[in-house]
Amino acid sequence: MAEAMSTAPEGESRAEAYARLHKEIASVVAGETSETARFATAACLLSHAFAPRYFWTGFYQVDPAKPQELVVGPYQGTLGCLRIPFGRGVCGAAAQTGETQLVADVHAFPGHIACDARSQSEIVVPVHRADGTLAAVLDVDSSEKNAFDETDKIGLEAICKTLLTA
Repeated sequence: MAEAMSTAPEGESRAEAYARLHKEIASVVAGETSETARFATAACLLSHAFAPRYFWTGFYQVDPAKPQELVVGPYQGTLGCLRIPFGRGVCGAAAQTGETQLVADVHAFPGHIACDARSQSEIVVPVHRADGTLAAVLDVDSSEKNAFDETDKIGLEAICKTLLTA
């Protein structure tokens, strides 16, 4: 059964929006055992909440057959790259280091992978399973430089921290 997406109250700050979405995503995926369904839900709700600032929102999952590669998972936006090796580009850096990558200007990031020429800034957040293993990274791109800041980092990290563990 499809769930209705909430609408942002007038005057809601980004921090408040992330807190609302965190609760909403947790509520919708509660009891869901499929990682794919959880990722698809989060990508959809985040994309719709922050469009057009988010023009690509999705997950690159660790490939079980090639554990040092990410493969595109559920996303909202234009065609994504199919595979990204750990250590390559912003997503690969997040996968390799296990740390969020907040990039104000992707063209200044060494080894940036241009899946869409409109991408100007990006934030990538690791997603871990309850046992601590890396399952995926959440990748959000914007067509604006400096589109993401500490508020986005805190909000997205909170969502990703509980996405597979709640």
